[in-house]
Amino acid sequence: MDEQSFSFLRELVDTPSPSGFEQPIQRLVREELEKFADEVKTDVHGNVIGIKNPGGSPKIMLASHCDEIGFMVKYIDEDGFIYFSSIGGIDAHIVPGQRVKIYTRQGSILGVVGKKPIHVMEKEERKKVVELSHQWIDIGVSSKKEAEKIVEIGDPITFSPGLEKLQGNLVVSRGFDDKMGVFMICEVLKALSDQTIEASVFAASTVQEEIGLRGAHTAAYFINPQVGIAIDVDVATDFPEINKKKEGDIRIGKGVVIFRGPNINPKVEEMLVQTAKEERIPYQLAGESRATPTDANVIQISRAGVATGLVSVPLRYLHTPVEVLSLSDIESAVKLLVSFVNQVKKETNFIPK
Repeated sequence: MDEQSFSFLRELVDTPSPSGFEQPIQRLVREELEKFADEVKTDVHGNVIGIKNPGGSPKIMLASHCDEIGFMVKYIDEDGFIYFSSIGGIDAHIVPGQRVKIYTRQGSILGVVGKKPIHVMEKEERKKVVELSHQWIDIGVSSKKEAEKIVEIGDPITFSPGLEKLQGNLVVSRGFDDKMGVFMICEVLKALSDQTIEASVFAASTVQEEIGLRGAHTAAYFINPQVGIAIDVDVATDFPEINKKKEGDIRIGKGVVIFRGPNINPKVEEMLVQTAKEERIPYQLAGESRATPTDANVIQISRAGVATGLVSVPLRYLHTPVEVLSLSDIESAVKLLVSFVNQVKKETNFIPK
């Protein structure tokens, strides 16, 4: 990955985007898509859609959600401590002791999540998960009046850490789920910008996936694609204490993940695998025996139905401030998607046989 692309990836993950508060990242995405797309549209929900070859056929929707998990200010007590609720799936185990950023009308401020110290906890208390409602954020003020000059009820909050490099091709950040996917659809449109293709490609940065796949639902209705590929992360299982017999064997650095199952059109899956083989792109297979918890879920059943696929990048420590992935897997996935788009022709038949 070149430095320019890596800098854009860093900018994406550093930009706050809790579900319902995606405007800052969508402005960034729109600016990037406008460099390579023939058209860019934004809908009332905030989905940003870059279009390549709008008159082509069939329509291919590439969807990645830009929203991340986070929190929301719910209550400020008399001493200025801030109580909060979750936005999306948060593991209460990992929240205490974290640094967070609260995004106010005046800008972001730093806070720390507190709870009762272990020194003053009873033996049984130490064994229990502290519910989010019993944790609080300390921003360094001493009264409710002082806090309310800075923070309002409903302000969004995220974990504070940004992108850093580990060893080799591995990087760590909050929010790779799924800003990494948004980065990928921008890279796909960049790669396609100087190519002639038959299909019309709609690169959709969708909103509110973490609270119910809401943005993809409306974006798919608007686009009305014949083919839809969701790009997301998949739970890597290459770390201790995970049951591979239940979760499968998915490894960081071993390539893009191609899904199979009832949420996936068989022809789309077959074309993705065949393309990976022909282009010598490393890939892994994952099976999901029900509807996936991704944008592919709602894309598949939009209108009269869409031939849907799911392409993912392995991610360790999902929904934590220390999500880990390999840059080489991102590159493999981008190459696969570009090659797939070039394979799709007007006469390609996606009806299962």
